[in-house]
Amino acid sequence: MIDLDKAAHKVSGFLSERIPVEKLNFHSMVEKKEVPIHKMSWGYYTGGLTMFFFLIQVVTGLFLLFYYQPTVSDAHVSVEYISHYVAGGALIRNMHAWSSSCMIFCAMVHLLTAFAMKSFEKPREITWIAGVLLLFITFTFGFTGYLLPWNQIAVNATKVGLQSVEYVGQYLPGQLADVPRILRETFQGEASVGQSTLGRFYALHVVILPLLLASLLGLHLLMVQLHGMSQGVDKPAKKAEKFISIFVFKDLSLWATVFLALFVVALCIPFDSFLPFPLLAPFNALGSTPQGIKPEWYFFFVYYPLELLPFWVILLASMVAVAVLIFAPWIFKGTSRRTLGFITLSASAYLVVMTVFGEQIYEFFKH
Repeated sequence: MIDLDKAAHKVSGFLSERIPVEKLNFHSMVEKKEVPIHKMSWGYYTGGLTMFFFLIQVVTGLFLLFYYQPTVSDAHVSVEYISHYVAGGALIRNMHAWSSSCMIFCAMVHLLTAFAMKSFEKPREITWIAGVLLLFITFTFGFTGYLLPWNQIAVNATKVGLQSVEYVGQYLPGQLADVPRILRETFQGEASVGQSTLGRFYALHVVILPLLLASLLGLHLLMVQLHGMSQGVDKPAKKAEKFISIFVFKDLSLWATVFLALFVVALCIPFDSFLPFPLLAPFNALGSTPQGIKPEWYFFFVYYPLELLPFWVILLASMVAVAVLIFAPWIFKGTSRRTLGFITLSASAYLVVMTVFGEQIYEFFKH
């Protein structure tokens, strides 16, 4: 039989070490906290930048809510109205779109640098897992927000995405094979992508996902404050700086600089100008699927391999990658930072190559 007292004691010990509530005081979390200074110190700022762009998303998203209409008849018209007739509307929409991509980029960089610095090692396992889940939620933000303008590209891309979810079922055993279909039907809401889909994506994008992200972000930040910044390098850093106020001042200075750059870019360069398909005509159910349809850039690392390789290969690779990310604190428990750095550089190279040159690689192997 299982010794319940012994099991409870182990669970209690595990949690008390990972959640040291005795440090929930001003001295430990503010006065005493220091940030190591070493060659990877720049990585400590990537998490703050990700949160900064999320705050930009919240503020600009709230402004957009004043005019956006989540109906298939008015969604596209309301986005055009915001862009062309609302004072400052184009600026707000551009800031929302640019900061969305910046948020996803910074989240990916933050995870990669945290992995290279071995920031997941004991007792920071909960901090790491919360961060991985935050990255997944960030990608989901991008997927759900893509449909909201309700143009031909967005609707057809969403159809492909939801069909891909259902397609997973044929590789699952027994009753598990029905789960992807149920998920697709739940998110789609009706026989085809329509009003129910738009309404559910809208609810996910503006209510459910923000609440989930805010909750996990609160847990993530609390864990960082309780445990402090990770060492980051093999040998303890010889120098350190106070979190309050030196590091915070540098962080806020970076935020101000980035905000100025974001403001200027959003003011001068429409986000649509870099897309192969800008804000087109509203979705027409009788219209043809546009040629060359593809997702946003942050999905290219999956999209182009999916175009070249069998679906089951990408599915298996994705499942392994997700498992490795979540269980990294245990899988790489005894791994040196040098090895982790090599893995990080390899993963970064793959992401950059697939994002920048994915289309050329696809065309090369296709012909």
